[in-house]
Amino acid sequence: MLIDLRDISRTYHVGGEEVRALQSVNLTIDRGEWVAIVGQSGSGKSTLMNVLGCLDTPTSGRYLLNGRDVAGLSDDELADIRNREIGFVFQTFQLLPRETALANVELPLVYRGLKAKERRERARSALDKVGLTERMAHRPNELSGGQRQRVAIARALAAEPSLLLADEPTGNLDSATGEEIFKLFEALHRTGHTLCLVTHEPKLAARCPRAVRLSDGLVIADGPGRQVALENLRDDPRLAAALRHELT
Repeated sequence: MLIDLRDISRTYHVGGEEVRALQSVNLTIDRGEWVAIVGQSGSGKSTLMNVLGCLDTPTSGRYLLNGRDVAGLSDDELADIRNREIGFVFQTFQLLPRETALANVELPLVYRGLKAKERRERARSALDKVGLTERMAHRPNELSGGQRQRVAIARALAAEPSLLLADEPTGNLDSATGEEIFKLFEALHRTGHTLCLVTHEPKLAARCPRAVRLSDGLVIADGPGRQVALENLRDDPRLAAALRHELT
C-alpha cells in the first residue's frame, strides 16, 4: 500500500467561522493504482490533494505515505518528502518562461543534489517518455499548450516519484489536446506509475479505473470510475445519458 489516510480531517478558521474542509476521510491507494478525485467546487477535493501532496497538514488523523507517518513532520521534512516521493502536474503548467524544456525538467533534481550529468540524463529520458525529444531546447513560449503540459509531466517523472499527483491537468487545454494528455496518463499507468487525478470532469473520472467522490469534505462514493461518475450525474439524466453515449 502506498497511501493510507486514517480519519483525516482539515478545519480552517475564516473570518471567525470554522470551515470543515475534510471530515474523517479514510482512503487507501495501492502502488500502481490510478484514482480520480472528483467533486463539485467546495467539496474538499483541492484540500485532499494538498494533504496527499504534503502541501498541507491535516488538523487530525494519520497519513501514511510509503509506510511513513507524514502528519507530524516539520516543514523541512515535508519539503523533502515532496521532492522525493511526489511528482506534481498543475493545470497552469508552472514552467519557468526563460528556461528551456530540458532546464525546466532538471530543476527539481537540482534540489535533490544530483550531479549535472545525472540530472541531464534523467531529464532527457523523461522528455523522451512524453514524446518531446525534439523540443528539449525550446522555451515554453515556443511550445503549444499540450507540449507545455508534457514538459510539466516530464518534470514530475524525472524525480522518479512514488506518486504522480495531477490537478486538473487538462483544464487549460482544448478537447483534442486534453485527449492527448489523457492518453499519456493512460500510457504511464500501463507502465506501473501510481496516479492520482483531481478533476471536476465526470467524463475523465469515468475513464479512470477508480474514482473517489467528495461532498462537503466527506467521501460519499469510492468505486469504478464509470460507476462513480454516472452516480454523480444521477440528478441530471440528460448529462448521464450523454456520458454513457460518449463512453460506448
